[in-house]
Amino acid sequence: MSNGPIPKKADPRKLAERGAQITGIAEISAMPRLASFLCSEQGAVDVTLEFAVDEQHLRTVTGTAKGQVLMTCQRCLEPVSIDVEATFNLAVVLNDEQARNLPRYFDPLLVEEEDVELLPIVEDELILSLPSVPKHLDCSVKTSWGESETVRLQQEKPNPFSVLASLKDKVDKR
Repeated sequence: MSNGPIPKKADPRKLAERGAQITGIAEISAMPRLASFLCSEQGAVDVTLEFAVDEQHLRTVTGTAKGQVLMTCQRCLEPVSIDVEATFNLAVVLNDEQARNLPRYFDPLLVEEEDVELLPIVEDELILSLPSVPKHLDCSVKTSWGESETVRLQQEKPNPFSVLASLKDKVDKR
């Protein structure tokens, strides 16, 4: 299909029968659950979804979603750009029993109605691909106070073991 926005709804069973491919862009602002993990709703991810029927006659949805998102660095609390890449390997099922009988390499895509919203599927996979602790690679924590104060106080405070050192020096001289 086109290279524009991802369609809101589609019937994955019909798309699988046709062997369709959807390539498009998913705006982060259209994925509120994903946006709740981010510090900005700006941007988009490139999405490719391929629908097929495999050798076991299972209707499958495979694909990738790639892009960059802004999260809050857990060291300095500044925005950090994170590359996200999600891959999915789903099989269309109509009930829980079919889901239990799927080969392990497929995750179930439970279809209760003809049309399924595609964006929440992509959103779920992107959420799973986010790092649990986002951080800059070369982040330095900036403090307005504390480090220099602590160093100065430690330098002014006498070492309690210096008395022992002087006693040791007297014993060694004897």
